[in-house]
Amino acid sequence: MSLIKIIEILAILISAFSGFIEARSKKMDVVGVFTVAFITAFGGGTLRDILLDKRPLFWVTHQEYAILIFLLALVAAPVIRTLRKIASERLIVIADALGLGLFSIAGVSEALIAGMPLFIASMMGVITGIFGGILRDVICNEIPMVLRDGRPYAICSFAGCWMYLLMQKAGVPPDFALWSSALAICGLRLATWVKGIRLD
Repeated sequence: MSLIKIIEILAILISAFSGFIEARSKKMDVVGVFTVAFITAFGGGTLRDILLDKRPLFWVTHQEYAILIFLLALVAAPVIRTLRKIASERLIVIADALGLGLFSIAGVSEALIAGMPLFIASMMGVITGIFGGILRDVICNEIPMVLRDGRPYAICSFAGCWMYLLMQKAGVPPDFALWSSALAICGLRLATWVKGIRLD
């Protein structure tokens, strides 16, 4: 299995987890939990594949991704109920930051494979990173996190995508470039949240 696929699977699981938390906070049933988790996990990658004219969509090619989300949705309720007692907002922010980093780098990498120019590739990374969370919040009747908290979000993704692109151009080993860029996005996002750095 390629490294980019491993990163994509991790991104799907973490993003689905944030969807589980948000859906349970709205007291949704198992169908609602699955729907929100599915949209959160696959929304960004689906839009990326549509824009890149890539068919079939990545989760259609890998049905095991959707099956995994379905199975996790069945057991999510008791686990999320316990975790929410510990730190509900913190869990969502951390899961969101991890998903943002992993999905952004998976997106920019897929765009490069498709032959996109650098700036378009970086934008594809941002779209992949943020769109699932936007859909999650809209479905849960919330203003999307990317728009409401005033802290850098898409900017963190954009910066990390360019870090990856520049490292590639500099001949940095691909595995190191992928992981370090994903972690940089996650770290930037969490740092802005912890430090209260705002754009407004």
